[in-house]
Amino acid sequence: MHLDFLTEIFAEHADDEAFVFRGDGYPYRWLREQISAFHGQLESASIGSGAVVALHGEFSPHSVAALLCLIERGTVVIPIAPSSEEQSGEFIRIANAAFEIRFDDARELAISRTGRSADHALYRQLADARHPGLVLFSSGSTGTPKGVVHDLTRLLRKYRTRRHCYRTLAFLLFDHIGGLDTLFYSLSNGSCLVLCEDRSPVGVCRLVEKHRVRVLPVAPSFLKLLAISGAYRRHDLSSLAIVTYGAEMMPHSTLAKCAEMFPGTTLMQKFGTSEVGTLRSKSKSSDSLWVKLGGEGYQTRVVDGLLEIKAESTMLGYLNADSPFTEDGWFMTGDCVDVDGEYIRFQGRSSDLINVGGRKVHPAEVESVIGAVDNVEEVVVFGEPNALMGQIVCARIRTTQDEDSRTLNRRIRAACRQVLDSHKVPTKIEITDAALTTARFKLRRSESS
Repeated sequence: MHLDFLTEIFAEHADDEAFVFRGDGYPYRWLREQISAFHGQLESASIGSGAVVALHGEFSPHSVAALLCLIERGTVVIPIAPSSEEQSGEFIRIANAAFEIRFDDARELAISRTGRSADHALYRQLADARHPGLVLFSSGSTGTPKGVVHDLTRLLRKYRTRRHCYRTLAFLLFDHIGGLDTLFYSLSNGSCLVLCEDRSPVGVCRLVEKHRVRVLPVAPSFLKLLAISGAYRRHDLSSLAIVTYGAEMMPHSTLAKCAEMFPGTTLMQKFGTSEVGTLRSKSKSSDSLWVKLGGEGYQTRVVDGLLEIKAESTMLGYLNADSPFTEDGWFMTGDCVDVDGEYIRFQGRSSDLINVGGRKVHPAEVESVIGAVDNVEEVVVFGEPNALMGQIVCARIRTTQDEDSRTLNRRIRAACRQVLDSHKVPTKIEITDAALTTARFKLRRSESS
């Protein structure tokens, strides 16, 4: 069986909570029974090994049970979270999904055929191995979704090693590599996963307090909002042992604030990509952005300042894009890093670099400075073409409170001039009411992203 190692854990922890959702507990016994019930429905719909299936759903006990059932049946699964619904038609077209599954009001499976038929070399590779597959979508530099195809037998192999049993909050999304990592880590250790619908600072703090959550995996943008909201002061978060952060660059100013919000809690940077999965990591310290990556099944190297990874869990390839691998099999992440012995420090994406008269500017460096300025809730830094300099540095700001734009611009530029070289100081500053991060916790560096 594809999930034999989980079946043993489900039996061992039959009466323990697998999930808490909307205040109700769902034991592992329920999860096993629900998976069995879904098998009958999928069998009736002729969904078996090799079928390509789009699974629409939020992070809920029923959607997890359906996901596990589809894996057991050897299908190729495309999870689609509510935040991705606008693009779901494009995802289904690229992946050539033959079936769509949604949930009706009674949380039963509503199965429909798309009329499509999948015939791709990567799917044939999975069929030949008789392995289940996973398709995730990762936006390219142009914003065009890239279909990432995984062999789930390989991707799930690392979860066969048991680790810590911690009550964890599922903050990251159902169709996000970090969200799936949280899910399988929790299930493979017989832990309880507290499922989250309200991802606001108050909503998250309430769940942590009520259910005594031990591990909180979030994005830096959320931690910045949490600090601004002050919600951490109004709730008892003393149960937290570990706060992990990833999915985007962490400003040092935000990390310093986290030490105040979570005294005595370990702060840990995580790193993963849709293409290789999530690596084990160890931060040099809770207040440091230097991190050591790797673990069993993963190798890392830095070539010309860019991180490359070789992993047993690496994807089979893209459905609709060129290979990102070197000739000797290393995945080129496109992440710029500094190196200090075994540790690296992320500087940002190479595709985001701004070239000002031949001098390179990492947006994350400027964002860290601006993000520490009072009344700045969110900031994204990007380059714009310039006839004289090639590019200029621009910043888009969302404020906590209304403020005169000229006053804010002066304060921001003054803060930047104190610590940044002159060519890194933004030439153009815009104020917006729009959110500057996506549902996947990535900064919107273009209006269309």
